[in-house]
Amino acid sequence: MKIGILALQGAVREHQQMVEACGEEAVPVKRVETLAEIDGLILPGGESTAIRRLMDRYGFTEALRSSELPMFGTCAGVILLANEVVGQKSGHLNKLDITVERNSFGRQVDSFEAELIVKGIETRALAVFIRAPHIARIGDGVQVLSEVGDKIVAVRSKRHLGISFHPELTNSLVFHRYFMDMVSEDISHKIIV
Repeated sequence: MKIGILALQGAVREHQQMVEACGEEAVPVKRVETLAEIDGLILPGGESTAIRRLMDRYGFTEALRSSELPMFGTCAGVILLANEVVGQKSGHLNKLDITVERNSFGRQVDSFEAELIVKGIETRALAVFIRAPHIARIGDGVQVLSEVGDKIVAVRSKRHLGISFHPELTNSLVFHRYFMDMVSEDISHKIIV
């Protein structure tokens, strides 16, 4: 499989290393045309407003809104995937029927690590939370995968995975492998159909 990482801003190299550690090919995506060459796309953490502006400027917004690619958003990436963001007029890509609240766990100095229990996975996932959002509401077709206290921090729909934290800053491959499995299922479904 070829897994793209949106390479406009954020932890691109770290995600590349995680994808390669899972035994798949990592492709930095800097041009819209590259979307046709990949099987799934990671939207990395970073500064969501900056990423959103760059996506608009370089034509990614419309291309991704209409894309059927499986997508995995980490931290800022889940904000981009959400239908609704508290304090914003509208969502950006509108791929996940969720409401996200930004900076839910405090400022940079409040960053922390946590071991997460993930629904359907025996191995716990190590996660780094840095100015992390949380998922305040989920809609139809969205499954909760993990929580910290009473806050939802990981969800999935059929083709999209959204998490509030940075797995790429740990040695834990749990969420990257989970996404690879989603992409593999999507490819298999396309072949069968």
